Amino acid sequence: MATWTWRFEKADGAETQPAVEPEEFTTQGDAESWLGEYWKPLLAGGAEQVRLFEDATEIYGPMSLKAAEEA
Repeated sequence: MATWTWRFEKADGAETQPAVEPEEFTTQGDAESWLGEYWKPLLAGGAEQVRLFEDATEIYGPMSLKAAEEA
């Protein structure tokens, strides 16, 4: 079974520890729903962008968390 995980980054792409520790997700939808709930505290804690992985494969990213704040 695939595991979906987020990588949290600063604007320059450097990995950073998230302010809210995520779980490992079993579906892409679960991972995206979690991010939808926690993007504000993640951004406030210093993560500026994220990448989504299915196991070791990058699915998409970087996706800015600031864009959600401005919307």
